[in-house]
Order: sequence, then structure tokens, then C-alpha cells
Amino acid sequence: MKKIQRIGMLIMSIFIITSCSDQLEVDPTSVITSNSFWKTEGDAQGALVGMYVNLRTIASRNLYYVGEARADILQLGTVGSGGWDKYYNHLLTPDNAGPSWQSFYTLINSANLIIKYVPEIEFTDDANKNLILAQAYAMRAYTYFVMSKTWGDLIIRTEPVEGVSAEITIKEREPVENVFSLIKSDIDTSLDLFPDNTFASGRTMWSKPSVNALKGEVYLWTAKQLGGGATDLNTALTALEEIETADVALVTDYSDIFNYDNKANEEILMSVKFAQYETGDNYFADMYLIQSALPSDITSETQDFLLPIGGNNITVPTDSFKDSFSTDDSRKDATFFEIYLNDGSYYTTVNVKGRGTVVSGSRLFLDDYILFRYADVLLMKAEAKNGLGQDPSAEMNMIRQRAYGDAFAAHVFVNGSAEENDAAILEERKLEFGFEGKRWWDLVRFDKAVEMLPGLAALDDPEGKILFPISTSVLSLEPLVEQNPAYQAN
Repeated sequence: MKKIQRIGMLIMSIFIITSCSDQLEVDPTSVITSNSFWKTEGDAQGALVGMYVNLRTIASRNLYYVGEARADILQLGTVGSGGWDKYYNHLLTPDNAGPSWQSFYTLINSANLIIKYVPEIEFTDDANKNLILAQAYAMRAYTYFVMSKTWGDLIIRTEPVEGVSAEITIKEREPVENVFSLIKSDIDTSLDLFPDNTFASGRTMWSKPSVNALKGEVYLWTAKQLGGGATDLNTALTALEEIETADVALVTDYSDIFNYDNKANEEILMSVKFAQYETGDNYFADMYLIQSALPSDITSETQDFLLPIGGNNITVPTDSFKDSFSTDDSRKDATFFEIYLNDGSYYTTVNVKGRGTVVSGSRLFLDDYILFRYADVLLMKAEAKNGLGQDPSAEMNMIRQRAYGDAFAAHVFVNGSAEENDAAILEERKLEFGFEGKRWWDLVRFDKAVEMLPGLAALDDPEGKILFPISTSVLSLEPLVEQNPAYQAN
């Protein structure tokens, strides 16, 4: 495995472009990929590992920034903003735009290389070839989905960037509808290539169940945001129901989902692997507590919970998010921990879902980034059913029964109007997935971002500013790309 990882990293260093859009600051002789690589099954496996390395790069922080940091989950911590305030205070500008799309296009390029070259490689078993291609198509679909939700129209690249000619490197954005046509096509191609509903060890690689979860979310998005209506809702529901035949279930104890020693549990459909010696800390490090900020007058019980200290308390959960949990909701203590001083006064709050692991007395924030888990499948099913006029009670109550345990009788979901159900599903998703990078996109998909985020509503053209700005650095490299309208200078 270490050998494959080294091969994957070598591939990336040779010909994965820093950005598919930075006009290829690479000597043309670097187009050695088709001449000296892409010859053997081992080459293909190494490229596959490299593709997942690129996914981990954006999962370290950028996926969370674009998926939740602008929502109603976060606020200022105890030791400064660390740059997070531009998200939750809605201060994004082209010069302070948050994540650039460059690293996302790098991931797309790694998938495109596999899609182009792997079909020409002779494998001892074509099933292995198909499995690699299935994952590449899934990765390209997922990445374009994340990007289009974030920036809207996109440059569509289905061929790897391996040269320096203008027709390859200089392109205009295409409409969102075209992007989603590619996403849906790639998803279907991927699903056709997977042999069955099984998972790879660790559940950190694309599988048929995880791609069906992606399909469910994509079609929910197009049903609600692109006029797909009942047709797309039915497609979403069918994809989500197919997952039921896989080895998936709700973990009995909610907190066990996030236990570092319980990675790859049966609730996980797809996560991004973080591990010691392979990568540094991820975004959870910004939600814990630095040693210099640890007060001396805390209870011994609090010390036992917190220690060893690590990371930084740059951002903490909002009061409104914490107040959303009832005291009998088991998800509350499994999501955050409030620190009080000996005199009973409140000090700060730390994230519990991403506490990582302790090695030689040091806390390492290496929890996997979960893309899809079974609870998400259930709540997406509830959402699709409600949109189709069906009763979502079964799925809602599966989630609530685990959350409330013996107190479930006081929290039984009862089917109401479509509007009432949508509000309940959106709220349930907040409680279930807080700090997992989903809340912002949920608010957008349910058309509630402007209504529920006063900071966004106060901006000029708040609907237009649901999209992120394209960074000035990207625009300087892409002469045919225009800024999103809400961020254009008057």
C-alpha cells in the first residue's frame, strides 16, 4: 500500500496541474503521461490513489467552507476569527473569496486522466478496470456537483489538461444545466460499471451505494433548484431506495458514528480518509481549544474530558444551534461540549464530533470527513417523499427514535402539510448533521438561506450572493471567465 501511495504522489507531482485553469505553467515535455506512464494495471492503481489524495486535499477544509461555514452553525471563538468570519458574517468578496476552484479542477483533472487512459490498459481482469473507471466517473460527478452548487456556471473539462494550447486551457463557463447533464451522465456511467453493492475496506472509496446517495442528492437539487419537479424527485427516491439492499444501518449509539476507533462503521457510505503520517489536521482542529486559551479554574471533570488540548478555538457553535437541541436529544452531547468555570460561568464550547485521536500525549485531528452516511439517505428519502406528496414519517421516526431513545414517545413525527414537513426535515437535518458540512447546502436547496440567515439577507442582492464569488486570482488566469453578477463592480 505504501508503494502505491508513493506512486500516486509521484503521478500527482509530475502531471496533475496545480490548476486546470492556470494556463499550464508546465513545460510541454511534462506530457510524458501517455508515453512513459499509463502502461500497466499498477499505473492505473497508482493514479486512483492519487485521485483520492486530491480529494483529501479539498476535504481538509475547503469542503467544509463551501458546505457549511456560511450557515447558522458557527460564530467567533475565543482566540480570533482565523479567517472564518468571512463565511459566517457573509463578507465574501472577489479579493477575499474563500476557496479557489483551482484545487477542485485539479481533482477533476486526475479523474479525467483515468477516464482517458485506463480503458487502453490491459488488465488481467476487466472487472478491476471497470471498478477504477467507476470511481473516476463518480469523482468527476461529485466534484462538479460541489463546484456548481458553489459557483454556478462552470468551465466543463472532460479531457485532461496535458498541453498548453489556448483551446485547451482558455475556456468560457457553461450554464448550470449543461454541468448537471454531465453530472447525471457520469453518475449513470459509474453505476453501470460497479459490479455490485459492496464496499471497499474502510468505506473511503466510491461504491455503488455511495454513488446512489450522490444520485439522490443531485436529483433532489435539480428537482428543487432547476425545475426538475416530480420526475427528478422520483429518480432521487429510486436511487435512495436501492441503497437499502447494501450493508448499511443506523449505528445504535449516535456518538459511536464519530468514534475515531469506529471508522468505517455500518452507517458510513463514503468518507475521506485521514490518518497519522498521511496528512495533517483537518478543519476540526479549529473547533477545539489551544493550550494558551485553557483557563485554570475549570473542574477536574472538564479537564478529564478536554485533555490533552489541541487545535484552536477559532470558531464555536452559535447559541441558536446549541439551543436547537432538547436536553433529551442524545445528539447534543455527541455534537458539542460546553466549558464552564468553577464559579459556574460559561467559558466556551468545543466540537465533539471531530475530537480526533490521542497519540503519545498529543491530540491529532484526523477524523474522516464523512460525505454520506445512512442517516442522510433516510432524511433525503423523507425529503423526496414529502415533495411527492407521500408520508415521510417512517424515515423521520427512524432518525428520532435513535436520537431520543427512551424519550422518543415525546418526539414522534406526525405527518403534516408539505410545508410543515419540509420545515421539520430541514430542522432534523440540522440536528443530525451539524459540523458535517451540509447545513449551508441544505438551506440553499430548501430555498431558506436568505430567510434564515439575517447576515445574508442584509446584503445587496442576497439571492445573487448565495453563490460564492470567483476569486480574483482565478479571474486573472481565466480571461474568458466572468465574475458572478452579484460580485461584479458597479
